[in-house]
Formats: sequence, C-alpha cells, structure tokens
Amino acid sequence: MTIIVHHLENSRSQRILWLLEELGLPYEIKRYERDPKTQKAPDSLKAIHPLGKSPMIEDDAEVIIETAVIAEYLVEKAGGKLGAPADKKGARLYNQYLHFAEGSMMPPLYGLLVVGRLGLLGLPARKPVGKMVTDILVWLESELANRDYFAGDQLTAADIMMSFPLEACQSRAGLDRRYPNLMAYLERIHSRPQYQAALEKGGPYAYA
Repeated sequence: MTIIVHHLENSRSQRILWLLEELGLPYEIKRYERDPKTQKAPDSLKAIHPLGKSPMIEDDAEVIIETAVIAEYLVEKAGGKLGAPADKKGARLYNQYLHFAEGSMMPPLYGLLVVGRLGLLGLPARKPVGKMVTDILVWLESELANRDYFAGDQLTAADIMMSFPLEACQSRAGLDRRYPNLMAYLERIHSRPQYQAALEKGGPYAYA
C-alpha cells in the first residue's frame, strides 16, 4: 500500500515529504489548508486522528503521529537508509538531534510566536524566551563548526528533523548571517534535489 501523508501547509509535515523523497518510498499527499484567520489546522484532520495534528501518515491501515516517530518508522521501512551512523558518537548525535528538534527547540519557538501575538501583554516574556532561542542558535552554530550535518558527514533523518525549527528561526527568530555555519547548512539542504521535489509536491511553503 502507498503511504498517505496528511500534509498541512506551512507545517512540520513538509519534513516528512522531504524524508520520503530521500528514502525513495512511494507516497500520496492529502493536503490541508490552515484557517486564514486562526492559522489552525482544519477540523477535517480530526477525522483521521482525534488530535487533528499534522504530520500524520497512514500505512498498512494504521495512523501514525509525532514527527520523530514517523521518521523512525519510515527509516526502518526503508531498511535503515538515513538512519543512525554506525559509530557510537554518530549514533548518539543522531538520536539526540532526532528528538532535540521537537523536544527542546520547538517549545521556545512556539513561545515566541505566542508572546508576539499577545502584543503589549507579551512584552515581559519576549526577552527571556528570545534569549532561550539565541542560546540554542549559538550552540548549534558551534556544533556545525567541524561537520556538515548534525550526526556527522552524511545526511540523516536527524537533519530532516532539524530543518523545520531552523527554517522557522530564519523566518522569525533571528537566524541570519551572524550564524554562517547554520546558514550554510540550510543552503546545503535546500539545494538537494529531493528537498526541491518535496517542495514541488507539497505546495507553497513559507520557510524554504
């Protein structure tokens, strides 16, 4: 059966399309638009899963949610392609960044989005939350000082996980030429034919 990706515009699910292109697995896209006023996902996603969040995939009559879990599932389905490197350090870095993207990086980014929408009410929180994001960017910049990708010298699923929060940072959280290693990294992944193919199939994407 073909994998079905329930893909919400301008969301984490763009990574899953890119991963599928890199893995060479056949898939079908069901695309959803955000509410133009609230920017929330449509209720139609709740017909697939009660939480109504994207990404989610369907495969073998099962609905799978959570981006990192989906990534691990697809890597296994593809026989380990883009999985953890064989060396111990690379494997540790792979697992670290596979989960860092959502577990540690997205919460302060979401916090910035929320306090930004609060106007004057959000001002007290803007500086400390912004500093959390800056601290992360400074650290990630140092991490890529001596290697091209987060788990080593080759692209892995951990890089695909890290792409969305970094793209979001470039769009609204201060990632710019002050971080040359991170900017070079984004240019490196954006130039991949598989990334471009995922963009073409997924529709408009605000962060590329």
